[in-house]
Amino acid sequence: METERRCEELNNHDVSLLVEELLDSYCNYELTCRIDKHNMVNKGVLVSIVEELRKIVFPGFFDNNKVRSEYSRYLVGEKLEYVQYNLKKQIAKALDNVKDEDDTREDVIEKADEITYKFLQTLPKIREYLATDVQAAFNGDPAAFSTDEIIFCYPGMLAITVYRIAHELYTLNVPLIPRIISEYAHSITGIDIHPGADIGKYFFIDHGTGVVIGETTVIGKNVKIYQGVTLGALSTRKGQQLRGTKRHPTLGDNVTIYSGTSVLGGETVIGDGVTIGGNAFIVSSVSKGTKVSVKNPELEFIRPEETE
Repeated sequence: METERRCEELNNHDVSLLVEELLDSYCNYELTCRIDKHNMVNKGVLVSIVEELRKIVFPGFFDNNKVRSEYSRYLVGEKLEYVQYNLKKQIAKALDNVKDEDDTREDVIEKADEITYKFLQTLPKIREYLATDVQAAFNGDPAAFSTDEIIFCYPGMLAITVYRIAHELYTLNVPLIPRIISEYAHSITGIDIHPGADIGKYFFIDHGTGVVIGETTVIGKNVKIYQGVTLGALSTRKGQQLRGTKRHPTLGDNVTIYSGTSVLGGETVIGDGVTIGGNAFIVSSVSKGTKVSVKNPELEFIRPEETE
């Protein structure tokens, strides 16, 4: 009993020292600490908002119960009310952390309300674009038995859906939130699409794992890319000095890029109708209609008896 009491006292002493060390570290590394500052946005709430938005843009797919047409007006209104209420609160929190000194709390709430309204107005447009993305996936993949399969199962479709939502928030200059929800999709699918990218209709990502699409990428209509494709920057060594510059490539209409290819640079333009084979490394523009491929390396076969 005495031994247990001494161990408990020792443990309590160790914990107290650890608490003090952590408190000191909070003072020393303020960059990673939010104590006594405005609340940050809630990632869990943002994820729930995304899932409600998926139910709105794909009605009947992700609902727990059958969606009947006679009740759809009520159900859509209920979902919109949930999104509006919670998104407005999260946007207000995000704005609160970057507001001007002269802005009051009322100013922030009013701005959050305005942004939320403008975002909700884009939902019909988001549905229009997503319908073309679903069709592009079905048209481009003989392994797809139905468009339902694409909506339910394809990671590329999930990534594009979340991108379409995040992009509209990004366009409305909402801080932080577009990146949080984009990284939510990234963590699930392995597909990293920056919400600042500008992507046209009929976009299809086949398989998708390892795809990276940078912030200033511009993609036209009817573009198809495969797993492992990077649309990135040539160099980011200058860091924040490059903010606002065109760092990522532009792809025209009807472009296809096969797996493992990197297309880099803000001045790199891939013309309409270009096809780029797998494992290519592209850092300069490609004129329209061109087919680009990497020359196959020479294979060497060594028989077992030759190694003895």
